Amino acid sequence: MDNLIHFIQSNPDPRELKRALAVQMVMQNYSYSMIGNILGVSVGFVNKWKYIFAEQGVAGLRLKYKGSKSYLDSIQKQIVINWLQQKNYWHLEELKEYLEDIFSVIFESNQSYYDLFKQANISWKKTQKKNPRKDEDLVAKKN
Repeated sequence: MDNLIHFIQSNPDPRELKRALAVQMVMQNYSYSMIGNILGVSVGFVNKWKYIFAEQGVAGLRLKYKGSKSYLDSIQKQIVINWLQQKNYWHLEELKEYLEDIFSVIFESNQSYYDLFKQANISWKKTQKKNPRKDEDLVAKKN
């Protein structure tokens, strides 16, 4: 029980915390329906995590998924952002070539490239050389 209390007090992840609180409340003889109402979970959730805790202990309450590994580490990402910020003009194809040549990275989706532009505070959207609202002929024609 002390191990569980320490886990609850030191855990910032709300999913793991909810699991641990459900188990703790079962150990304190709360009814399953009351636990479900307090934590906003189902009775099946409470039962599942009670059995997992009984078999595996606190380690069973931890999340198993750790996320996928990034193609670029933080240093490489900073190098790319600095490179982008030094340029006057940006093209998506140029960024793709740079990443492939320097880091041997090819993203599956363009969104990853757009995210790099965003982190460098650069708009990746196409721009027009002249604002169409400032064209006097078009404004006169519309009025």
